[in-house]
Amino acid sequence: MAVTGREEYYDPAYYTNRELSWLQFNRRCLSEARNKENPLFERLKFLSITASNLDEFFMVRVASIQDQVNAGYKKKDIAGMTAGEQLEAILEDTHKFISQQYWTLNHQLLPGLRENALTLVQSSEDLTGKEKIYIDNYFDTEVFPVLTPMAVDNTRPFPLIRNKSLNLGAILSRKEEAGPGILGRTKKPRKTEKTEKPAVEFATVQVPGVLPRVVRLPGKKEKGVRVILLEEIIRANMDKLFLNYNVLSCYPYRIMRNADLTVDEDEAEDLLKEIEKQLRKRQRGQTIRLEIEEGADERLLEFLKEQLAVDQNKVYPIDGPIDLTFLMKVYGIKGFEELREHGYAGPQEVAELPAGSNVFDRIREGDVFMFHPFQTFRPVVDFVRQAAEDPDVLAIKQTLYRVSG
Repeated sequence: MAVTGREEYYDPAYYTNRELSWLQFNRRCLSEARNKENPLFERLKFLSITASNLDEFFMVRVASIQDQVNAGYKKKDIAGMTAGEQLEAILEDTHKFISQQYWTLNHQLLPGLRENALTLVQSSEDLTGKEKIYIDNYFDTEVFPVLTPMAVDNTRPFPLIRNKSLNLGAILSRKEEAGPGILGRTKKPRKTEKTEKPAVEFATVQVPGVLPRVVRLPGKKEKGVRVILLEEIIRANMDKLFLNYNVLSCYPYRIMRNADLTVDEDEAEDLLKEIEKQLRKRQRGQTIRLEIEEGADERLLEFLKEQLAVDQNKVYPIDGPIDLTFLMKVYGIKGFEELREHGYAGPQEVAELPAGSNVFDRIREGDVFMFHPFQTFRPVVDFVRQAAEDPDVLAIKQTLYRVSG
């Protein structure tokens, strides 16, 4: 039977799921990062924005859908998708999106920076002799004092990995000739029955947020600017953290936790305390995303998946630096003015509503479209002011969203 009347408005074919629609919006931001007509440094900003957008989306929206899945919620949304179907589609789309992000970084933006004498050194192996001496000294004097390496064994439980923190995970084996080391073991490691090789241990260290992530390397300005990320400096010096161990492998990783706040204002006896409680729970919320460097040691990956209770479809191998929000710091490097957008000239006037015009008279003639922030917000203020002064106006009701600028 054909669908007629109001019933057809509820046909799922007419609708796109809200979360999938949001991912398409973030692709619009990514398209600006890939647009060669935009200045190179502005493209860095757009790519950074897509990363921060995605983080917030996962911590709140994806987390909320994960809660629905956990609760067994089966009702379909207006687009005809259950919570489980939405989550599956989001994860699949996000894998593709992240691949597009890093293709943009590796094949467009980083080569563009190198062509303009700004190089991001992605491995300590690519440093010059003088640069290696510099980062070793920087590590010893600035980085080492603020690091807290942690190991996991039979006597040490898996540590709390903070939401959104960048970490380095390592697989270690004890040196045969070593005495008690930083991990505190006083006896030789057990040997596995199958391989008869020394048992390995997992260790992790958080990349400190108190230090700049983008470190400028020494060198003459006329030869260009070279920078390296803090995690690469730490990775190059991991052996200094575990003196009695061989560092078999070391890879950066980051997790995203459920940060959706669920507060029942009617049931909460003290709303402030309830919010504080929920904020504390954020740091121990369910892991909804694990990012790890592409090609990471399988032993490390499997260990993290087990300890964090993460399914494979929530693991994101990253072909480049994890957490692209660091690109905002690259944008902040002094110089390179030719790679930035020229100064903003200010909003344009709305031709249909010049200063001093009567807004009511004009809109009686027809609709007026305004484009913010490209056009001045003054006509809106004039509209409210004229309405407030008009004795025939009984009430003023409006929705304000991001109009502070």
